[in-house]
Amino acid sequence: MQVSFACTDHNMKAPRNGDDRHGKQNATSPNSGSAARARFRTVALIARSLGSFTHRHHISLKESTAKLTGMKYRNLGKSGLRVSCLGLGTWVTFGGQISDEVAERLMTIAYESGVNLFDTAEVYSAGKAEIILGNIIKKKCWRRSSLVITTKLYWGGKAETERGLSRKHIIEGLKGSLQRLQLEYVDVVFANRPDNNTPMEEIVRAMTYVINQGMAMYWGTSRWTAMEIMEAYSVARQFNMIPPVCEQAEYHFFQRDKVEVQLPELYHKIGVGVVSWSPLACGIITGKYENGVPESSRASMKSYQWLKDKIVSEDGRKQQAKLKELAHIAEKLSCTLPQLAVAWCLRNEGVSSVLLGTSNPEQLTENLGAIQVLPKITSDVASDIDHILGNRPHSKRDVRS
Repeated sequence: MQVSFACTDHNMKAPRNGDDRHGKQNATSPNSGSAARARFRTVALIARSLGSFTHRHHISLKESTAKLTGMKYRNLGKSGLRVSCLGLGTWVTFGGQISDEVAERLMTIAYESGVNLFDTAEVYSAGKAEIILGNIIKKKCWRRSSLVITTKLYWGGKAETERGLSRKHIIEGLKGSLQRLQLEYVDVVFANRPDNNTPMEEIVRAMTYVINQGMAMYWGTSRWTAMEIMEAYSVARQFNMIPPVCEQAEYHFFQRDKVEVQLPELYHKIGVGVVSWSPLACGIITGKYENGVPESSRASMKSYQWLKDKIVSEDGRKQQAKLKELAHIAEKLSCTLPQLAVAWCLRNEGVSSVLLGTSNPEQLTENLGAIQVLPKITSDVASDIDHILGNRPHSKRDVRS
């Protein structure tokens, strides 16, 4: 058994029984210091008799693991907010491809697996995703303090004033999101894509305002370039406002440059982290498009013609060939190809969390298993993956071994 004691001058000289006169006498008495040291030596001797007299050990703030679920937690960028390394996104699925019952089941599986980050946006299913997410949180009676809820602003409605990143839409749009979510605040509000029609100072001031008003805890960017993020940071510092803490960026086997080249410098210099999305490249990395586009897949939908065109293109066929080779690595590691893809994203040192998008519980459970695969991706395995992909950016990058 280990016992540690903290002994300060204040504790040594504190008056007894609330009598200030004793305190004054002790403070002026030449024997008070030696008496205090004697008391400390006595405490130390007792501690040694019980066990080791050691300093307290603290868990690293960079990453910690939940004992019950195995979920890993990281800081959101260099802020103090702790987020699960895997989060659940609601794009397409909530209010769209799946029923409310399935959505509740997905959130329950995620939450019970240690996921605390749930991401949505005002544009997802025209606001229905936020409504469903809020209804589930209310029904499950989860502690609000145990959740990290994020939403994104830009596309709010059809009117000219209901979209963009003007001060008007940031404030009104966030109020609308909070109403749909049935929450008093969100943990992070993202500016979804840069707005060339709005001055950067106006965007930063509006984000600072909603944070100061208690409508959000932090703000971040989504699909911004490194230069735009740096401009927002510079404006915030110039006018003593609040800078963004992270960027939402697409990151997977076939999309690497931004997260591995552009953003690491921002992470180390100004603390902006990454919440990555689409780790399976809209389902391309699952392997289901190996022999074409199945009728039941997302790429078969009219609104996803762009995805179908991408899959059947020459580059798409080359990607499928590379995925076959990567499947052999996954087999050697005793995991699935999607698990390998998600774990590979998690290996990047600047990635705070990877958002999972799934339409059924089986897929979610499988993808959550990527946490167990992460330690298996050694430097040699990573090199083999880079060799197959042939697209490693020519830049130094920090990774988790």
